Parts: sequence; C-alpha cells; structure tokens
Amino acid sequence: MTMNVGTIDRIIRALAGLAILSLVFLLDGTARWWGLIGLFPLTTAAIGYCPPYAWLVINTCGRKKGFISR
Repeated sequence: MTMNVGTIDRIIRALAGLAILSLVFLLDGTARWWGLIGLFPLTTAAIGYCPPYAWLVINTCGRKKGFISR
C-alpha cells in the first residue's frame, strides 16, 4: 500500500472529517449517526492512502525527488 494522498489533500480530509464527525454531537435522534461517515476521511488522512484513489489511478502526492521519467 503506497501513499496516494498528498499533504494538502490530507489536511482538507482531516478538517472535513472532523466537521462531519461533529454531527454526532450536534444532531439528535438517529440522524446523529450519519456523523460517523466522518471517520472515512479521517482514516484516509491519517494513513495517507485512499482506496477509491487507487481504483481511479489518482495520486495527489506529487513526484518524488530524483525520479527520472522515461
């Protein structure tokens, strides 16, 4: 599993995940559990790997130094 989520993407995912997760504390009733969806962006931000990005061959990490393209 190689990283496919760049730094800026990880920051955005972490902030969005926290915002969505806060719904657990802000909403009442059964609607509050929709906030658990925020765990997905938080997890992908923490580990730096996003399965849908891998399936769609998307990489926001950028190129590594010393990489020679042929």
